[in-house]
Amino acid sequence: MFWKEWAGHYAVRSYDTCHEREYFSIRHAAGLIDVSPLYKYEVCGSDAAAFLAHLTVRDVRKLRQGRVTYLCWCDDDGKVVDDGTVSRLGPAAFRLTSAEPSLGWLLAHAERYDVTVEDSSAGLAALALQGPKSREILNRAADADLDRLKFFAVKRARIAGVDLFISRTGYTGDLGFEIWIPSDGALDVWDAILEAGRPYRVEPSGLDAMDVARVEAGFVMNGVDYFSSNHCMIESRKSTPYEIGLGWTVKLEREPFIGQAALRAEAQRGPAWRFVGLELDWNEYEAVFAEYDLPPQVPAGAWRVPVPVYDGEDRQVGQATSGAWSPTLKRNLALASVRSEWAAIGRRLRIEVTAEYERRRVTATVARTPFFDPPRKRS
Repeated sequence: MFWKEWAGHYAVRSYDTCHEREYFSIRHAAGLIDVSPLYKYEVCGSDAAAFLAHLTVRDVRKLRQGRVTYLCWCDDDGKVVDDGTVSRLGPAAFRLTSAEPSLGWLLAHAERYDVTVEDSSAGLAALALQGPKSREILNRAADADLDRLKFFAVKRARIAGVDLFISRTGYTGDLGFEIWIPSDGALDVWDAILEAGRPYRVEPSGLDAMDVARVEAGFVMNGVDYFSSNHCMIESRKSTPYEIGLGWTVKLEREPFIGQAALRAEAQRGPAWRFVGLELDWNEYEAVFAEYDLPPQVPAGAWRVPVPVYDGEDRQVGQATSGAWSPTLKRNLALASVRSEWAAIGRRLRIEVTAEYERRRVTATVARTPFFDPPRKRS
């Protein structure tokens, strides 16, 4: 078993010497992933919806009870602080998830609102059951009928006698669910799901398998594909929602929210950068290694080391920030930030590749994301 640090916790990277079995369980059966280190906040009160609408780029007041939305939040200059989900659990009860500690940010903007904010990160565990068999498994494990649970919906349920919430969400781009559990009941729920999934070949899965899946899904990651504006020492490291592929979450025409003026101005002039998918030309990639009498080498898992991206000549026009060989699609994929004029679908760029300590370049074509988008995800 391999471990890594995540938000001050030990988190499993893989349960075996390689994550491949776990990855294929996600794509062909179901993988059960412990995502408890996510930061979680309960936002309640008569002004909770208005508060979250002011804090984030979406008008959360329009979110119906039992629904979940994905969004981000920005500073006054329209630069992204973090991204996450908001679930409406009751008329005046919401849950916000984030990649980074956000309690200070929430409390700093809550003074004018009739709202309470509670950090539930330690008291609330979270499991992600992802894959084409995930719904059948949860229907066996839970007392709720999940056949009618729509994409980005959430409902109450019980598993192993534990009251919890199940949302149809996830970070793999596949059919999947996330289970939100009081921490003292998490082990019982984990065991019950694995037992219910035994006939379906469910596998405990780690973060390495999920990372490959999220690249295939084209999902952006804080601290890898962009950096929170709170941590950036120079302006050029900051990003706006439009620059990291989250412009679709921004709802400008409504009451004022943090960063609205800056985002409205950017929407009019257009972003300087775009977040794109890249597909590396395999024949060229293979040829680079063949020059050294080597077979083509791709990382065993997803990579997160920034790699320069060039135009057809020698001008750098961006950087690939993460990528992976896709075992399902049989394609060498990357996620990148490139200057807007080079971001058109089908544009042929060049990406740096290192073989036998020498830096070379191969063609990387701008491709639509998500790379992997099965109908079962939403059906």
